[in-house]
Amino acid sequence: MAPNSVTIATDKANDFSLLQVHDLDSPIFQEKQKKSASTKQFTWVILLKLHKLVTCLTWLTNGLKSMFSLVKKRVSLSDIADENPKNTTRLYRFIKFFLALSILALVVEIIAHFNQWNLLVFQPWESLDRLVLCVGCFWIKYKKLKPTFDDDVYDVEDPLSFPMVLVQIPMCNEREVYSQSIGAACELDWPKDRILVQVLDDSDDPNLQMLIKDEVSSWKEKGVNIVYRHRLIRTGYKAGNLKSAMSCDYVKDYEFVAIFDADFQPNPDYLKLTIPHFKGKPELGLVQARWSYVNKDENLLTRLQNINLCFHFEVEQQVNGHFLNFFGFNGTAGVWRIEALEDSGGWLERTTVEDMDIAVRAHLNGWKFIYLNDVKVLCELPESYEAYKKQQHRWHSGPMQLFRLCLPAVISSKISIWKKANLIFLFFLLRKLILPFYSFTLFCIILPLTMFIPEAELPLWVICYVPIVMSFINILPSPKSVPFLVPYLLFENTMSVTKFNAMVSGLFQLGSAYEWVVTKKTGRSSESDLFALAERESKSSNEDKLHRRHSESGLELLGKLQKSEVIVKKKRNKLYRKELALAFLLLTASARSLLSEHGVHFYFLLFQGLSFLVMGLDLIGEQVS
Repeated sequence: MAPNSVTIATDKANDFSLLQVHDLDSPIFQEKQKKSASTKQFTWVILLKLHKLVTCLTWLTNGLKSMFSLVKKRVSLSDIADENPKNTTRLYRFIKFFLALSILALVVEIIAHFNQWNLLVFQPWESLDRLVLCVGCFWIKYKKLKPTFDDDVYDVEDPLSFPMVLVQIPMCNEREVYSQSIGAACELDWPKDRILVQVLDDSDDPNLQMLIKDEVSSWKEKGVNIVYRHRLIRTGYKAGNLKSAMSCDYVKDYEFVAIFDADFQPNPDYLKLTIPHFKGKPELGLVQARWSYVNKDENLLTRLQNINLCFHFEVEQQVNGHFLNFFGFNGTAGVWRIEALEDSGGWLERTTVEDMDIAVRAHLNGWKFIYLNDVKVLCELPESYEAYKKQQHRWHSGPMQLFRLCLPAVISSKISIWKKANLIFLFFLLRKLILPFYSFTLFCIILPLTMFIPEAELPLWVICYVPIVMSFINILPSPKSVPFLVPYLLFENTMSVTKFNAMVSGLFQLGSAYEWVVTKKTGRSSESDLFALAERESKSSNEDKLHRRHSESGLELLGKLQKSEVIVKKKRNKLYRKELALAFLLLTASARSLLSEHGVHFYFLLFQGLSFLVMGLDLIGEQVS
């Protein structure tokens, strides 16, 4: 038998035959071997692929069915009767404008791609800014640097050694929290004849006005120096309210003014931890304390807000206050030298960020600021997406209004060139204008549109690495929030729509630039302090005080005035069309990315589209009532 031959036996009925193949490499033999070996494997592969296809189709069908049923439920339950058709038309005009602008930017990106231009200059600058701030914060903690003062600044036994302090509580229809703020201000540890509490009520509800007046009267009977003010002509929102209060004749007798919004509860030692910093520092105009949140763990929305605000106070405010002696006044939980307010022109009604306005003008006039990271004032975070959205619109529209108005004053001021550059390029342009524009156009428009144009491609570091690093830097001041890193990244990209819209409206003075909606409060902070309040009053052995605080609370007294049953309002759902439109765009782009096998781009677009869908259907946070 030949060396390369093989013998094959075939068993037939009562017959036996031999077949000899002399060459194992013969094409005939290989073809027969392949056919006999791959028939069953091919059948199993087909069955497995069919099983995967059926499973995938079932999963997609169930998912789409659940999503459409949820959308149908949201649409049927949504309350759109109060929407203005004119605003809706304007909204879609904005969407078209943004889309056209983004397509134009996409064309520029494509041209830059073929010509090898590098247009991604804003994100490295933003990353560098965050990195420098974090290094500064680390240096402050490493060196244990913080503002200090002498313990014997004021003689406890001599009340006349304490300066005169004015405490202002501006409020407008703050039914849920007015009692807690008034009570906390009246319990500040300061000589009674050296402090005056002004309750500046802009409420338009007569019943609520009676409630606040009753609260003020009860504290006045306890010996607190407190007055109630209500404006007949309510112009200028909070700035107009504070400006009206500062015009009182008795204000000239006071040296400092502490400001607290209606949901803020300072500790009794607040003034003794802030006022002494002014001693021996005639150039010091503002002392700002940090905010602390009673409801930061209430839901996912408050947890994500807490990440942003922790970075703002722990890093931005602390670093700018220590190295520059300047930061944006937060509008509350701060003490101003009244001379600094008057020297800077007082409160102006020209923007919706009167706090930032007065801070910039004071900085241009040479006044210095101090930030106290260790002094915390309890307050409340918005728990509904609608309240948070309106708050963010005001916070990002106002700075652009202010930038247009104060730019000539900044250029012509006598401050150093470095301080001018910091104000213009970092404080306003980079943090208030470039970042919202960059985040919205890149992640919400350009990236999904590149999925439909193969020639345009964004590198992976732009989509993945840099955003994750920046989000990780933001989350460092609140280490307990590290598990929320990915939701935080998606949430910030989703909020870029609101911030970009607000930035554009403020920069070009559009109609929504001057919208001012009081942030909805729930009064959770007052509930959390109820037991502490009862304990403090029980120690004073005054049962009448304790009885009144429990039996005649705001809502019960309102019930007595109205003499009617309290009607519980049902919570309603809202639909946000901008978020839903972008969710559709991103999910469509993710499907295109899946077909094109873009890898990480698909996952980013999918989860970002789902986050827009969650926001658009109002599935995050509490729903408004």
